[in-house]
Amino acid sequence: MFRRAFWFTAGAAAGVWATTKVNRQLKKLTPESLAAQAADKAVEAGHRLKDFALDVKAGMTQREDELNDALGLHQDPDRPDNVTALPGPRRTRAIQNDKTTPVKFSYDRNEDH
Repeated sequence: MFRRAFWFTAGAAAGVWATTKVNRQLKKLTPESLAAQAADKAVEAGHRLKDFALDVKAGMTQREDELNDALGLHQDPDRPDNVTALPGPRRTRAIQNDKTTPVKFSYDRNEDH
């Protein structure tokens, strides 16, 4: 008698447990639940993308500082943080156009053949 009562109770408990598990899984597969899960994943992906962008920006700033130091470009205290001072002009005579010799451009189509 006790044996039958034990197995009846164990079977009923297993049935209740299995029914509860199945109902939980079915609730997870409803359209509203799937939409909420997708929204949570999208928010999480957005946070990861933001963290990645901040890491890239920090790396760019660090590399820019390294390059500025290597090239001798120093920050001017009168300028904003994102603008660097360039060195003075070099060899300006080589860059300037010499006005003494006029440059004549002529194009004759027959010269090409």
